[in-house]
Amino acid sequence: MEGEGELLSARPALETEGLRFLHVTVGSVLASYGWYILFSGIVLYAVLQKLSTRLRGLRQRQLAGAEAALEPDVVVRRQEALAAARLKMQEELNAQVEKHKEKLRQLEEERRRQKIEMWDSMQEGRSYKGSARRPQEEDGPGPSTSSAVPKRKSDKKPLRGGEPAASEPHVRDQDVTSGNAGMG
Repeated sequence: MEGEGELLSARPALETEGLRFLHVTVGSVLASYGWYILFSGIVLYAVLQKLSTRLRGLRQRQLAGAEAALEPDVVVRRQEALAAARLKMQEELNAQVEKHKEKLRQLEEERRRQKIEMWDSMQEGRSYKGSARRPQEEDGPGPSTSSAVPKRKSDKKPLRGGEPAASEPHVRDQDVTSGNAGMG
């Protein structure tokens, strides 16, 4: 029986030594990292609270959606609202298309009118551009066309395919002075 008594007295000593070791270890960890543990605990608590409120809201929305899907009146109203919104958007689009078509018609009418005007002026023997400028010149008392600065002649030679003659200035000068334009 003495062996059993020794075992009983040795066991509490081991337990107390283990408790002391645990106390020292936990105390040193808390002393070193106590503030970090406290702040991380607070942050963890706040995150869990946020997540739980979001999960509750999500569950409520799912339940409300399931209830709405089961009620035919709600489904019909939702579909009617979608159809009305689509119809409104289609009407707006059709109105925009009509405006665009009207603008295109006006542009086409303007082009047609200009072509007719150009044809009439050509039949009368005038140049189209000259007749387009005359009304502006007649309205305002300005310098006459004879005293206006003459237009700069084009660098293109029509018989040479419209290539600019800037690389051959001596040929262009000879052509203008001799009257043999395009034969250089």
